[in-house]
Amino acid sequence: MSDFTHVPGAVRRRTAVLTAGFDPSLSVGSARPAVFRSSTYVFASPEEAEHAFGITTGKIKMENGARADLIYSRFSHPNAEILEDQIVPLEGGGQYATVYNSGMAAIMTAFFAYARPNSTIVYTTPLYGGTTGLIQKFLAPLGVTGIAVASGQTEAIETAIRTAKNCSIVYLETPANPTLIMTDIERACEAAAAHPDKPVVMVDNTFLGPTFQHPLQWGAQIALYSATKYLSGYSDMLGGVAITDRAEIVQKMRSLRGMFGNIMQPDECWMLDGRLSTVALRMNRQSKNAQRIAEALHGHKLLSRVIYPTLFTDPEQKRIFEKQCDFPGGMFSIEFKGGKDAAFEFLRHVRIARNAVSLGSVESLTCHPRSTTHSGMSQQELAESGVTDGLVRISVGIEDWRDLLADFDQALTAVEA
Repeated sequence: MSDFTHVPGAVRRRTAVLTAGFDPSLSVGSARPAVFRSSTYVFASPEEAEHAFGITTGKIKMENGARADLIYSRFSHPNAEILEDQIVPLEGGGQYATVYNSGMAAIMTAFFAYARPNSTIVYTTPLYGGTTGLIQKFLAPLGVTGIAVASGQTEAIETAIRTAKNCSIVYLETPANPTLIMTDIERACEAAAAHPDKPVVMVDNTFLGPTFQHPLQWGAQIALYSATKYLSGYSDMLGGVAITDRAEIVQKMRSLRGMFGNIMQPDECWMLDGRLSTVALRMNRQSKNAQRIAEALHGHKLLSRVIYPTLFTDPEQKRIFEKQCDFPGGMFSIEFKGGKDAAFEFLRHVRIARNAVSLGSVESLTCHPRSTTHSGMSQQELAESGVTDGLVRISVGIEDWRDLLADFDQALTAVEA
């Protein structure tokens, strides 16, 4: 994939993230953005106020995703606009972004933008528990039917999309959480494009994006992020991001965001904006660490498997990884032959990595998905998805990989004892 943005003559993404979207002359010459905590903004004239509300309410259609003048911070504010402009270059193929106060807020807004009563959503499993709950417990009573299909099953996903009636959304999480099963984004997008209902393809890109995987370049319309994870990277804030290449999508999502009031607040926007330039640096270190550790643990006598892209043996999974991912990323899972007891004993004895349910931070985190993040799934869904009692998910940080490996080794020794 090219490292250039789609703007003619543009600089590379690593440069654009430091140069796009911020004009120091609008911030009293400040070299970096300030924090704007204003709740309301002054208009130069009543005509400008009328025009701004016309855009915000949709009465006036703007071209190329242009924004209305600032009105009220529930709709937009300077820090959100700066962050949105500066995050776009990181996502290959992206043109527009909207930011939210959590990853689930971004997903919910995207779903409400395109889900229709009596329509269907085709989605891959396993899926983050919050997203599964949104589909099954909230949207289903409103007449939106979820059609689950196993991640990575390319032909089954194509068939599910092709046969879905009144299909409004195709939702992919790749790699899947926590099994790291990969789904062919391009093939799913081609199936969606051939469907008479033209469902919108959305990809949760939290695990590998925006550094190692770019769904929009494979045909997806919306890339979704829990910015809490790799984008933020420090386990100290919540945030969500939706990135698209289509003006009509960003306008629809901005409108709903103003209605729901789930915009990311100025301080959080300011914090996240300051971290964008280090996302690639952190993710590259985390990926190198994870690969070294996962490959070192592979074949351990207590483990039935170590799940990591460079260890894939399934030909289809290897094909997808080599096709659409630049690097394997900082996540891997291990499965204990001894089941839940062994997994819990391992978690009890890990010293450097912390037992917590988030991921993507500079510190390493471990968790037991079946009893935590995926505990809302039914027994059948857990079994079909491969989320077993013995599975432990590991998010590798930027510590020295040798210290982490030694920590995991001593915890494995404790399990054996």
